[in-house]
Amino acid sequence: MNFNSVEFLVFFPTVLLLYALVFRHERRRDLLLLAASYFFYMSWNWRYAGLILFSTTVDYFLGRKMSETEVQARRKRLMIVSITLNLGLLGFFKYNNFFVDSTGGLLTALGVNLPLDTLRHSFLLPVGISFYTFQSLSYTIDLYRKHIDVEHSFIKFALFVSFFPQLVAGPIVRAADFLPQLRTTPNVDRERVLSGMALIFRGLFKKVVFADLLAGLGVDTVFASPSDYSSLTLLLALYGYSFQIYNDFSGYSDVAIGAARIMGFDLPDNFRRPYHSQNVREFWTRWHISLSSWLRDYLYIPLGGSRASAGRVRFNLAATMVLGGLWHGAAWNFVLWGAWHGFLLMLVRSAPKSYDGASPWAVFGRQFLCFHLVVVSWLLFRVHSIPLLTEFLGGLGAMTLSLELTWPYLLILAGAAGTHFTKKQWIDSAIATFTRTPIVIQAVVYAGLICLLAGLSFGGPAFIYFQF
Repeated sequence: MNFNSVEFLVFFPTVLLLYALVFRHERRRDLLLLAASYFFYMSWNWRYAGLILFSTTVDYFLGRKMSETEVQARRKRLMIVSITLNLGLLGFFKYNNFFVDSTGGLLTALGVNLPLDTLRHSFLLPVGISFYTFQSLSYTIDLYRKHIDVEHSFIKFALFVSFFPQLVAGPIVRAADFLPQLRTTPNVDRERVLSGMALIFRGLFKKVVFADLLAGLGVDTVFASPSDYSSLTLLLALYGYSFQIYNDFSGYSDVAIGAARIMGFDLPDNFRRPYHSQNVREFWTRWHISLSSWLRDYLYIPLGGSRASAGRVRFNLAATMVLGGLWHGAAWNFVLWGAWHGFLLMLVRSAPKSYDGASPWAVFGRQFLCFHLVVVSWLLFRVHSIPLLTEFLGGLGAMTLSLELTWPYLLILAGAAGTHFTKKQWIDSAIATFTRTPIVIQAVVYAGLICLLAGLSFGGPAFIYFQF
């Protein structure tokens, strides 16, 4: 079930209606949200709900066992079991075929032929497995570190792992942030409901109007056959994809955060206008924040972080970003994407952490450079084969200036870019002002937006990060 679907348009109000009746009763509230979350997930493929239940059950009981002992060696073994089982499931479903194919290709190049095809499987990639795996792992790791207390309620822990607004594509929620919210009566009031509604519709607008129209009006066609287009068209398509993926993913996060807020829960921010960044280090404090902070706390710092020799710090950065790239997908282009960002992070390692007192032109110059370094990375992210990447780069290098894109595409691109680079205070102020208008006016506006979204592509393409 996609957020941009008629099914969700029926599902969410139904859940809210039932939720209004029970949200002050702790057990009924938990059971309702848990049932809704599993129904939401099973609408995609009911069979794979068993994987979430398995991860939930394993980590719940391992956590209980961990809390019953102070023997550090035993606690560590229990954590390792959790990591092994969770990453083992993720590895089997997401990376098995990738490693089999890569190993087979390497052996063939060396003149060794082995029947490795028998090791491939034909299972679908479970939607959201990368997200809920990392979420569940945060619990057992933090419990091992004694950063949180054990959760005794299986229902609450299961709800933490499967909470439907962010289940499929994040934000990745930490147990320390979400489990305490389940132990108190949610704060549901007029301000939270209205601001949550505004976030939901802002997210859907980003997805349907900006992301989907950019893809449908130009990006998909140009990337399918780069050799048919001029350098200018290729560049504008690459800009288009940069704003497509931002609006697609941040739009999902907006809907997730807004839906949770209406029900009285707080999810972490996942995007903070990333293309305003002055270097790639700053970019990763603004882009997919829940993932970058997860990788920092559970991978980069355990590897040694920045408190090591210069060579080891560079290795830590590279390893973290390569694995972060691989987290996104089982393909070499994602590995290259992660390696590119690791390389850029190493370059800015010695740069100042702040630019206080810099002139506006200096700030603009750094933002311009950082933006285009990130745009180059999106080419690696989007193009899944080396021949197609070479074709695209060759087309960019030809320096031809004819334009094969339509004016609607250019207008949508200008709107997406203009919205992103508009001052945040202006947008926040406009949304806050709107939420203070009479309910009747808001209802009319939302009804008009629903008609607009339905007329454009409501029920259209799934969110990009569903595949991760």
